[in-house]
Amino acid sequence: MCKVFISADPSLYESRARSVRLHGAATSIKLENLFWRVLDEIARRDGMSVPQLCTRLYDELLHERAEVENFASFLRVCCGRYLALQLSGGIPQDITIPISSLNAGRVLGNERRAMPRPATEVQAA
Repeated sequence: MCKVFISADPSLYESRARSVRLHGAATSIKLENLFWRVLDEIARRDGMSVPQLCTRLYDELLHERAEVENFASFLRVCCGRYLALQLSGGIPQDITIPISSLNAGRVLGNERRAMPRPATEVQAA
């Protein structure tokens, strides 16, 4: 099992910092190259650059939650969810289809159905 994971190209897990402007303030975000690649794909789907996508995600998260804690971790989770939603069919794998054109309620509904419940929830049910 581990061979599948340890055989990854080391460049994928090398970290790289990128500068973005969030609410007019320049900040640096450090992520592994794999996550930058996924963010680039997400951004390109909607005609944005990665800094534009990061700014938009930050602004919408701030609006929804009133604060942003650990933005780099949030971006990693976004990447994981994006890939999982592609595998489950919630987001088309055709990268010419903008994410903004999708019905968010339907995508989230598909995600809830596709995600297995943690063992603690299954035992309690």
